[in-house]
Amino acid sequence: MPTAVHFGAGNIGRGFVGLILHGGGYEVVFSDVASALVDAINAADRYTVHEAGPGGRDHVVTGFRAVDSGRDPERVADEIARADLVTTAVGPTVLRFVAPAIVAGLSRRSPDAPPLAVMACENAIGATDLLRAEIEAAAGDDATTLLPRAVFANTAVDRIVPATQPASGIDVVVEPYFEWAIEAEPFGGRLPNLPGAHFVDDLAPYIERKLFTVNTGHASAAYHGARAGHGTIAEALADPQVAGAVEAALEETSAVLTATRGLDPAELAAYRATILDRFRNPGLPDTVARVGRQPLRKLSRHERFIAPAATAAERGLATTALVAAVGAALAFDAPEDDESVRLQELLRTRDADDLVTEITGLTAEHPLFPSVREAVAARQAAL
Repeated sequence: MPTAVHFGAGNIGRGFVGLILHGGGYEVVFSDVASALVDAINAADRYTVHEAGPGGRDHVVTGFRAVDSGRDPERVADEIARADLVTTAVGPTVLRFVAPAIVAGLSRRSPDAPPLAVMACENAIGATDLLRAEIEAAAGDDATTLLPRAVFANTAVDRIVPATQPASGIDVVVEPYFEWAIEAEPFGGRLPNLPGAHFVDDLAPYIERKLFTVNTGHASAAYHGARAGHGTIAEALADPQVAGAVEAALEETSAVLTATRGLDPAELAAYRATILDRFRNPGLPDTVARVGRQPLRKLSRHERFIAPAATAAERGLATTALVAAVGAALAFDAPEDDESVRLQELLRTRDADDLVTEITGLTAEHPLFPSVREAVAARQAAL
């Protein structure tokens, strides 16, 4: 039986990536630093992925185990040395902590073994490229020897997996819809067996369509919804003002995708409608607090708001609704979220011009800078 090591045993790891790996016949080894979660996984011989909402089904996952990468890094390296495939769902900023484990595994891997397939399944453009760079840095002088023992493929992943209630154990609730697009070229025709995933020649349009529609729309609903006093994404989108603001932001990102990627406007309109229907799924009690967390990351230069808005401004396209979403993100005040606390502190203490550059990466010469600065100044005046 082929083996896959997956970093990140949380809800996305178990409910999305792990489920597909199981469907492909892999024995799944979850690697995580949360000792209690690792112990709970190892105490079970199966878990259920519940698809909530219209058309949803239950899927039982077996053939898995877990390793505590904090307590037993040597075992993680041994698992990688024998594995066929490595995936991650840990968040882009955590990839640098995963890289040394992969380096250790590659160093123990036989040079005659088939290359290890490595795919970072993160909400970021070029996440696997980022992971590869971290692996190369961690390998140092051994990089030229170790990197040929792996193949690296970027991916675009899409599935809504809300927070699970503690009483659910290791079972996971997900939406029925999912998409996992993987660039085919790195595999040279020897594609991994991943039922439901699709391999494509050019991944960039899939990544940008997803990031600038699903991620932009989800976060817009969270920030506008939070400012309007709503608790869940579904409640937020039942508010005509919030729904209108989100739809307007996605019309602007679609215009960017048409201008830069040549995507068909009618197809993008249908895609937007599908995405908004997914967000309204009554079976997914997803909260604005969960979706809105980490606002500093989401306001950064290559993320879901600034990236499309900057391109739109450079091309003379509309940015009003995207900047309004930025304004709502600046107002996201969640004491339980460290980034939100930090953001509000920066807004209280920093000069608006400097803060725009620090948070968004925009310089004063960029055509988007003035409107974002105005949004920052408006939030500062409200504090």
